[in-house]
Amino acid sequence: MVNLRRFLYILLGIVFLASIMAASSKNSIQIKGSDTMVNLGQAWAEKYMEKNPGDFIAVTGGGSGTGLSSLISATCDITMSSRNIKDKEIALAKQKGVNPNEIIVALDGLAVVVNPSNPVSKLTLDQLAGIFTGRISNWRDLGGKDEKIVLLSREVNSGTHVYFKEHVLRKLDPNSKEEFSPGALMLSSSQAIADEVAGNSSAIGYYGMGYISAKQKPVAIAKDEASEYVEPAIENVINNKYPISRPLFLYTNGLPQGLIKKFVDFTLSEEGQKIVLATDFVPVKK
Repeated sequence: MVNLRRFLYILLGIVFLASIMAASSKNSIQIKGSDTMVNLGQAWAEKYMEKNPGDFIAVTGGGSGTGLSSLISATCDITMSSRNIKDKEIALAKQKGVNPNEIIVALDGLAVVVNPSNPVSKLTLDQLAGIFTGRISNWRDLGGKDEKIVLLSREVNSGTHVYFKEHVLRKLDPNSKEEFSPGALMLSSSQAIADEVAGNSSAIGYYGMGYISAKQKPVAIAKDEASEYVEPAIENVINNKYPISRPLFLYTNGLPQGLIKKFVDFTLSEEGQKIVLATDFVPVKK
């Protein structure tokens, strides 16, 4: 009898905890995806939860591709992505009953960075393509030191990697087969690239301009030799002068509802867009 009573107490406890978790899960959402956007997402979540203490927002990175896979498999509520969802991802989502809904929440300039000791301070898009495909392999060919160029890239699951390949290496040519040099080091996060560039005088990498610090030197970029060299700065992204700019997205399953809508609305509010600016991205709404 005692063992039966103990079993019933344990069972009631499990049911009670499950009911609490079920109730609390209604006030929580999972956000996954772009490492470029993870600091922005966390800043949004912190301010949102400060204003709405009964709600819980969990934000993790892993890359745009990882986030979109999670949305398709229904293991997250919102995906952060620094690239558009692909046709094959949309098709897979619809097979699983998921209807991806795209929301532009910010703009970003993709910064190309070198070590501050590197004398090279400006490059054309053609030179960038030459560097990252491996056709240009020594800094002396670009007016720098006689040193082998160390290439740093985001890994293939990253929206930043995809954007850079399509816009810089392939110049948006659907027939282009250009790829990153096999010698490029594929790093798992923008911060890893920032840290490596800070400690390596021969390195060059790229990431969202929100990661720029005094430990890296952003390079001015020109569309071609006859064009103006432009630095990755907020005003240059706003006026569309900087050649490597892109939108940043949130994706939801269908039109956002309930808590998901409440959070998305916050990101697009005046307060949410001030956070975009404070994290060195470009607001889509003033």
